[in-house]
Order: sequence, then structure tokens, then C-alpha cells
Amino acid sequence: MSKQKTIGSVPELYAHALAIEREAAARYLEFAEHMADEGNDHVATLFRSLAGFEAEHVRQLEEATRGMALPNIAIGQYAWLDTGAPETAAHDLVFRLMTPHDALAVALEAERRARRFFDEVYENAEDAPLRELALDMAREEADHVAWVERALAADPDPRIDWEKVLEEREAGRAR
Repeated sequence: MSKQKTIGSVPELYAHALAIEREAAARYLEFAEHMADEGNDHVATLFRSLAGFEAEHVRQLEEATRGMALPNIAIGQYAWLDTGAPETAAHDLVFRLMTPHDALAVALEAERRARRFFDEVYENAEDAPLRELALDMAREEADHVAWVERALAADPDPRIDWEKVLEEREAGRAR
């Protein structure tokens, strides 16, 4: 992972946290709608729940920062999937091909990136309130990682690993 820009203040950390949480809430809703459209109600329900957790966290962050001057964060800095006019076709293709397992894997990687981000802020911050806030946010992201890991473990990859199947078959013949 490349070295991130140093976060130097509580307002700056809040701005990044809001961008991360807003993206997560939006993507989880999008994943929920896609899974519902595909008839996978169990995973759709999971993603709706995760979207609700993220939306509640956004609300809490917005409340905590009311009246605080926050720096602007570039739109798309924390995007899970490419968006925008040039990538719209690619985005649509990703959704047509995405299995529940794939969606969970994307979510897991995004949650892990968020956790690493807050861990790095904690490790590099010199300001005690900034360190404490980053630690709290890292712990919350650790909870998110655990939720998605559990969901991913409960939803095995539907693709068949033919190489593994053939290797097991050959190993059985060799006995």
C-alpha cells in the first residue's frame, strides 16, 4: 500500500471518515438492490443492514462535526467502483457479472482499506485527540471487517475451481 497523505487534524480526519462512510453506505445500498434484483434476498438483506449501519455512522459523524469547518475531499477518492461517464459501461458490466460472493469480496476489501487508513492515521498522528479519534474509527472498521468476513464465509464462491477438482480426482486415482 502506498503511503497516504498525513492527516494533521481532527476536522481533516472527520472529512475523510465522512467520505469513506458515505461511499460505503451508497455501495451497500447499490449491492442490496442488485442482489434483490437477482433474487438473492438473504444477501440483499445483509447489504441493506450494512447500509443502515453505515448511514447511521454518517449521521453520527455529521452530528459530531456540525459547525466544524471540514476540508473538501475529492469526489471519488474512496470510490469502491469506478463511476462517471467514461466508466459507466464498465460499472454496469461489473454488476451484471457480480455474484453475491463477489459483492462481499469487494465490500471486504473496501472495509479493510478503511481500517488500514485509520490505523495509519493512528500510527502517524502526534496529536492525542487525533490519535484517539483514529483509534475509535479503526475499531469500528474492524467490526465492519468482521461482519463482512462472517458473511463471506457463509456465502461460498459459486465458481468451480476445475483445476482443484481435477487435481483431487487425479490424487484419488493415485491411491
